[in-house]
Amino acid sequence: MVASTAAAETSQGIETYGNFIAGEWTAAVSGETMENRSPADRDEVIGRFASSAAADVDAAIGAADEAYRTWRFSSPITRANILHKAANILEGRIPEVGRELTREEGKTLKEGIGETTRAVQILRYFAGEAQQPSGEHYPSANPYTLLYTTREPLGVIAIVTPWNFPIAIPAWKIAPALAFGNTVVFKPASLTPLTAVRLVEALSEAGLPPGVLNLVTGSAANVGDPLVRDPRVVAITFTGSNETGAELRRIAAERGAKLQLELGGKNPAIVLADADLEHALGHVVSGAMMSTGQKCTATSRAIVDRSIIDRFTDMLAARIGALQVGDPLDAETQIGPLIDERAADRVAGEIDAAKQAGAELLVGGMRLGDGLERGAFVAPALFAGVDPESKLGQDELFGPVLGVIPVDTMEEAMVVANQVKFGLSASIFTRDLGKALSFAREIEAGV
Repeated sequence: MVASTAAAETSQGIETYGNFIAGEWTAAVSGETMENRSPADRDEVIGRFASSAAADVDAAIGAADEAYRTWRFSSPITRANILHKAANILEGRIPEVGRELTREEGKTLKEGIGETTRAVQILRYFAGEAQQPSGEHYPSANPYTLLYTTREPLGVIAIVTPWNFPIAIPAWKIAPALAFGNTVVFKPASLTPLTAVRLVEALSEAGLPPGVLNLVTGSAANVGDPLVRDPRVVAITFTGSNETGAELRRIAAERGAKLQLELGGKNPAIVLADADLEHALGHVVSGAMMSTGQKCTATSRAIVDRSIIDRFTDMLAARIGALQVGDPLDAETQIGPLIDERAADRVAGEIDAAKQAGAELLVGGMRLGDGLERGAFVAPALFAGVDPESKLGQDELFGPVLGVIPVDTMEEAMVVANQVKFGLSASIFTRDLGKALSFAREIEAGV
């Protein structure tokens, strides 16, 4: 366990963590806490965290608003140095934080360490960005007029992040906000608060002034809602569900707040007849199944030329069926649990519904026992003969599920790829550069 100034007390070996407001770790005003349990073993309590409400949010926003008055005028070098120092602190804790991330979120240890390493890289990147030129000079028709632009901070930023990348996504949002002179109120996902605490610890220890970064843990209703509605919050950045994103659009529009959203995906991989199938196989399987398919960029549709579909589907079935599912801390494990029991039940239910609708389940799809009963484990699933207009072909499942869709031409493949409501990521496998470039022009996707 990483030594933590955030842990206020320990009971029966379980630490309790507070909010971070105005430079201090503090319990929720109500004194209430919430338990966080391992998705691999529901009997394992990771920790107890502040179960916050509107009063805690108000205090955090007030601290951020006060700190903004001076932080906005801090030098870019000062901000860059703090981010560099935070990166160094976090880098020294990669093994411990990566392991905690794995226990809390369920991705494999290799992925947990990799994500923590990525967060270090993000902090360093934005430390460099803080020192880049912040504007441009333009020629003027009037010799007595000076025309130039400059970047100015906005103010208090609400940062609301998901559980599936609990340190990389917060780092990607918090670091640029701080680098350019904003202050932050950070609401992490309730399912992964410990990883959020570790990131905030590193930034605090690096020398951030009190109030510049504030952490408030709790539910979306009790923390997220009052946070995004507060008029002192001038901008909101959110990664999560499409439904919440739609509600945030309405809230931000009503009060004129700036808004940045990262939402869902139903991402295609097109495999043409001339593709290197071994090469395509590795990328499609990893894209679909790594992080247990719980990422908005997961490959959930393999759109395959009919002339090779039997061969490629057999290859997929063999590879997916051989994936090792189990304890994410085990070095041999390739696929960990879903985030919680509710997610596992939902994905298993969607798999059953797809079978009832006529899709052919070739591999996996069942809840797993055999020593894994206490975790949220579902065997990675492969479907063949998926109707592109079916629920399986259209909706994001957010789990280890891949559907194979047959097509006869590249033109048909492009139509199928583009006929979903999402447009996040996409890939093509072909030896024909012309077709690859056509795909890049025509695909309705991009981050």
